[in-house]
Amino acid sequence: MLNRRGMLRTLATLGVAMVVVMGSVFADELLGVITKVDADAKKITVLEKGTKNEVVVEVNGDTEYVTKKGSNKLDLEKLEKQVAKAQEKGRKGVPAKITHEKNVASKIEGVAAKKKAEVN
Repeated sequence: MLNRRGMLRTLATLGVAMVVVMGSVFADELLGVITKVDADAKKITVLEKGTKNEVVVEVNGDTEYVTKKGSNKLDLEKLEKQVAKAQEKGRKGVPAKITHEKNVASKIEGVAAKKKAEVN
């Protein structure tokens, strides 16, 4: 049997675990392709993976852009150029995973596009 101190420690641990789990539930993740960037309105349009839904997500000064090279503040002009280059090459846009809450992005992660297998 647990004594009072052990029971209190167990309850405190469960409380902390619930706070950590509930905190991660509130942020949504959106996986898809960034197809449009509106730098003036500070919005990006994302074509959701597996559907034809376009989702408009707002960005702010706290939004960070994460790549293989590291994490930086989001530069909408650079992102707009990346989307334009990808569309010039015949792709829909830039693949990304966007973490957002109430359609305001907190983090945008660049996702490497899968290369198509070459047929010899």
